[in-house]
Amino acid sequence: MIAVKSNGGEGVGWWRATIKWLSVNAYDVQVHEYRVRSAGPEDLDGARAVMLDTVYRDFGTGYVPHWHRDIIDLAAAYLTPVRHTLLVALDGARGEVVATAALDSRGPAHPPNPRRIAERFPSGVSAQLRRVYVRPEHRRRGLARRMVADLLAFAAADGGYRSVYLHTDPAVEGAEGLWRSLGEVVHDERADPGGGQGIVHFAIPFHAVTPSPSPTPDSTPSPIP
Repeated sequence: MIAVKSNGGEGVGWWRATIKWLSVNAYDVQVHEYRVRSAGPEDLDGARAVMLDTVYRDFGTGYVPHWHRDIIDLAAAYLTPVRHTLLVALDGARGEVVATAALDSRGPAHPPNPRRIAERFPSGVSAQLRRVYVRPEHRRRGLARRMVADLLAFAAADGGYRSVYLHTDPAVEGAEGLWRSLGEVVHDERADPGGGQGIVHFAIPFHAVTPSPSPTPDSTPSPIP
């Protein structure tokens, strides 16, 4: 499904050529009436709109620079670094971005996350799933599950990631149950004194989801904050 990258001594040009191949080929796939692909510059405005709508509507926090800085400069966060990626799903009827899913090599920082979580998932060798957001009218169609499967395949092909991490807000309807079905809870902050941040931290196996050409109708996860 994707080209396997090597961590050997190839030059930057080879890496960029590989990423260009991935963008054109590996993620340009159909999920029913959607097209899932690696984002290009032309997709960033649509992706940013999906993300900002989600943090305002679903999370109720609005844009918080400390948490959401990557949303403003998506190219620097996900397109330029060769070990990061941003996927978008386009509505086949109108060609609009209706879902996003991203991965980067930044582990959870302490603070605000618990020290043992930061130590278990250090930056550089931990792939963090981010911005798995789907517009409400396109949910429950298997779209985000397919995108997560492609992110996991990307992480496995990189060769340098030892684990996959994410955190979710259990207050978002359906989020906790979905991610429990895919991974292992490694820390639930609701059990901390004072409730911590109220979020749940997960380790996700590289093969937690297998891409399928026929997603089930109830397989779209709620967004990851």
